[in-house]
Amino acid sequence: MADTTTTNLGLTKPEVGASTDSWGTKINTDLDSIDALFDAGPILKITKGGTGGATASAARTALGLAIGTDVLAYDANLQSFVTAFTLPTADSTANYVLKTNGSGTLGFAAPSDVSLAADQTFTGTNTFSGSSSKTAIVLNDAAEVATVSATAATGTIAYDITTQSVLYYTSNASANWTVNFRASSGTSLNTLMSTGQSMTVAFLVTQGSTAYYNSAVQVDGTTSGVTTRWLGGAPTAGNASGIDSYRYLIIKTGNATFTVLASNTQFKA
Repeated sequence: MADTTTTNLGLTKPEVGASTDSWGTKINTDLDSIDALFDAGPILKITKGGTGGATASAARTALGLAIGTDVLAYDANLQSFVTAFTLPTADSTANYVLKTNGSGTLGFAAPSDVSLAADQTFTGTNTFSGSSSKTAIVLNDAAEVATVSATAATGTIAYDITTQSVLYYTSNASANWTVNFRASSGTSLNTLMSTGQSMTVAFLVTQGSTAYYNSAVQVDGTTSGVTTRWLGGAPTAGNASGIDSYRYLIIKTGNATFTVLASNTQFKA
């Protein structure tokens, strides 16, 4: 009869009468395997708890702590398990914070006031909603992206709103131009914006001794569905030897329907 092993831990059971010179080594190895299951204390390691679940969700289920159920804690005074807090009914705890209710009981709650001290980068759409008594956003030292390009205004100029808030052409304009607002080369402004939203951008055009002007405004490559209103009337000429600052307030009033409020201000040395 050869050595055998235990069912659960796979510990070696020396063959009776046949391990005279090796049973001690085998037993010591078994004891080391058992000891490795514990931390000092001894306390059974969390990693050795063995819920049988390969994922956190499966482990919660195995422990009877599925989403929407009570989480238990051991009460040393009562010598029994009591309800500590209840998980939310939806598995959205990433958007919750763990906090007390004032009496020491823990629970999950949606965050109210959040302070972010480190630098943050948000690449998706983030919506900040205020209330009837609070503003949604208060900005201090906010910077907008400006693209400065040694380009002369002429022809149709694609203004990608997701790239910058200010576009500055530093070479003298060479002809009247059309400005075409879009989200990017692959996304239309109609897709980017929802009805009832507005965006404000600026286009700075350097003018030489012969000046030119913005003669047409497009959205997504067309003037169809675009109503442009100019402060003081549409321009018929540019302003020589300076910078013409065009500002556009773009309001989406319906599907592929926009109202653009435009103005032009001259800046000279």
